[in-house]
Amino acid sequence: MKRQQQIDILRKFPDKVWDVLIIGGGATGLGAGVDAASRGFDTLLLEQHDFAKGTSSRSTKLVHGGVRNLAQGDISLMLEALEERGLLRQNAPHLFKNLKFIIPSYEWWGGPFYTLGMKVYDMMSRNLGLGPSEHLSREETMAAIPNLIEDELKGGIVYDDRQFDDSRLAINLAQTMVENSGVPVNYMQVTGLLKDADGTISGVHTVDQESGEHYTIHAKA
Repeated sequence: MKRQQQIDILRKFPDKVWDVLIIGGGATGLGAGVDAASRGFDTLLLEQHDFAKGTSSRSTKLVHGGVRNLAQGDISLMLEALEERGLLRQNAPHLFKNLKFIIPSYEWWGGPFYTLGMKVYDMMSRNLGLGPSEHLSREETMAAIPNLIEDELKGGIVYDDRQFDDSRLAINLAQTMVENSGVPVNYMQVTGLLKDADGTISGVHTVDQESGEHYTIHAKA
């Protein structure tokens, strides 16, 4: 994927009316771009900086499976998180690696409470889970995390989650968009909106941050 090739498309078709115009090349924008392009829409994405420069590059680097949503009683959101993580694991396994989490317990009820909660999570995860959670004794917990405070430590529970490379995922999404005939362009700042006589937005004014060249982009959506 070469930026100049995407710029050449804009120059070659200056009067083109795009089916979909997306402003912003973070995780959400790139995901929407892949979705639209893969459905056959002529899709253009404009990002004023590099892809995933903003919030998308400041994530926790974790693909949560909804454990915290279960703790809050939000079952539907937990199941949605599990499904989305499963899709990512299926579509981009090279970007992810397993990461174990240990919850230490210092209360007498902590072990049974967390163990029961995680076993419910294991049961609801079914084939979308990453492996069963396990209860750890006090000694096993200390062996895994030697710098824990030992006083009143009762034990712990370990479960699996996933860590991923968010920047690389963004680049892969941009590449996938190009493979589906989409056009993602970075360092292209939107400077204004085009509006029809009735006030409907019909496109944007934009400037290439590298060359200073200006473009007028028309789009249906």
